[in-house]
Amino acid sequence: MDGMAKFRSAYDLDASEAEWELRVQLAAAYRLVDHFGWTELIYGHLTARVPGPDHHFLINPYGLNYDEVTASNLVKIDLEGNAVGESQYGVNYAGFVIHSAIHMAKTDRNRVVMHTHTRAGMAVAALEEGLMPISMTSTQFFGDIAYHDYEGVSLYLDERDRLLDALGDSKAMILRNHGLLTVGRTVPEAFLNLYRLERACQVQIDAQAAGKVRILSGNVATKSREELEHSATDKPKGDLEFAALMRKLDKIDPSYRN
Repeated sequence: MDGMAKFRSAYDLDASEAEWELRVQLAAAYRLVDHFGWTELIYGHLTARVPGPDHHFLINPYGLNYDEVTASNLVKIDLEGNAVGESQYGVNYAGFVIHSAIHMAKTDRNRVVMHTHTRAGMAVAALEEGLMPISMTSTQFFGDIAYHDYEGVSLYLDERDRLLDALGDSKAMILRNHGLLTVGRTVPEAFLNLYRLERACQVQIDAQAAGKVRILSGNVATKSREELEHSATDKPKGDLEFAALMRKLDKIDPSYRN
C-alpha cells in the first residue's frame, strides 16, 4: 500500500493531492530538523495549514521522535485542538497553543509555522539585545524580526492574541528566554527562514564567544537584506533549496514519504 493509500485508509478521507504534497513536505521538514540536530527531545513543532476554507492544520504526533514522523501520521487538528479525522496519536497542548495562535490569522503569509528550541536559538533568545546585525545571514532579518516575552509554558489560550500581535507582519520571531519561530506561505519558505535564523544565531554566539563583535550599520544591514531578498531565482522562495534537501533525505531515508 503506497503512502497516499495508507493516508486515505487511516483517516477515511478523500485526501486531495495538495494536502498529500503538503504532508510529504512537512514530514520532510521534521526529518531535516532532526538531520541538522535542532531537536529538543520530542518537543518543538512544525505545523502547516491544510488547503481549504477551514483553519485546520497539521502537527507532529506527540511522543514520536522527529525521525519517526511521516506524511500519513501527521495529526490534523482544528483551532480548538480537536483532531480532524482519526488518529492514534495525541498532540502537545503547549505546541497547539503557540501554533494555533499564528494559524488563527486569516492570511496566507502564515500558512506554515516552525518553532524550535535549539542551543544557539535559546542562547540568543536569552540575550537582552536579541539578534544583532553582525553577519550576512543575520541581515536577512534586520527590521523583519519580532519578539515576544516569555510568560511561562504556553498553556493558556489568552496568550494567543499576544503572540499574534507580537508577530505582526514579520517572517520570524524570537520567543524571549524560549526559542525561535518562523512563518511562511509554504513549507520551503518557512524552512528557509528557519535555517537562516538558526545559522544567524549560531554565528552570533560563536562571534560573541570569540571577542568584540563588529555591528553593521542600519544602512548596510538594510541594503544587504534587500539584495538578498531580490537575488533569488524565479522559483518561489525556498523551493530550490528545499528540493535539494529532499533529494538528500531520499538518499538517507525516504520513509518520511509514507
